[in-house]
Amino acid sequence: MRIPFAQIDAFADAPFAGNPAAVMPLGQWLDDDVLQRIAMENNLSETAFLVPFAGDEADFELRWFTPGREVRLCGHATLASGHFVLSSDDARDSVRFLTRQAGVLTVTRSGTGYALALPAWKPEPRPLDQVVAALGVDGVVETLWREGGYGVIVLDSEEAVRAVQPDLRALAATGDHQAIVTARGRNTDVVSRMFAPGAGVDEDPVTGSAHAVIAPYWAEKLGRDQFTAFQASRRGGRLGVKVEGDRVILSGGCVTVIEGTFLLP
Repeated sequence: MRIPFAQIDAFADAPFAGNPAAVMPLGQWLDDDVLQRIAMENNLSETAFLVPFAGDEADFELRWFTPGREVRLCGHATLASGHFVLSSDDARDSVRFLTRQAGVLTVTRSGTGYALALPAWKPEPRPLDQVVAALGVDGVVETLWREGGYGVIVLDSEEAVRAVQPDLRALAATGDHQAIVTARGRNTDVVSRMFAPGAGVDEDPVTGSAHAVIAPYWAEKLGRDQFTAFQASRRGGRLGVKVEGDRVILSGGCVTVIEGTFLLP
């Protein structure tokens, strides 16, 4: 069996930046264990699988797998999937993806890039003492939690965010969740980093789902519903962020860096 394959840098304007994702279109769903093995073979933070959807609700079904498991939401691989579809069809301005846990997600052309609509998942205050200890951070302003595995640690400066050097083993022991550190930025309104060693991702380059969580928080703190963000990983990635009711709109570019065929026995 031959499966088309594309590796796409999402939230990037040039290769070697943003967050790479594999996008693989299928005619129909394969067994879950096969999808998981393919994602493990690709060894990227996420592999997105697309299957055409016959109903009016969406254009494709979409699922995301890390090398270790299926995830409930992945922003950068959704943006990459939108780029995959829209870059091959100039007549189409948007594409809708039906997901299993996050509903219908839409990617739309926006300037030279794309806009991705995600659910707004507002976090609530909650002590995260073990996570803070594993991150080894000082200058904690507050800690918050969103059901589904999203911990937010707000720090007092961009320098503090960039300086984080977590004990990854200790952080993994706190559970399968995202540990998102964030602060007001110098050159962008907001900066962040995201660590999820419990899910097999030591540090994610650019995380759409993390911004679905921190966007409602920062919109309230900044006093406006639109702002700029930078994820300060080694690769780095810039995002436009807008909160519209129960949706978070993330904007950014995509670059295809590999095209080929996956040979499945």
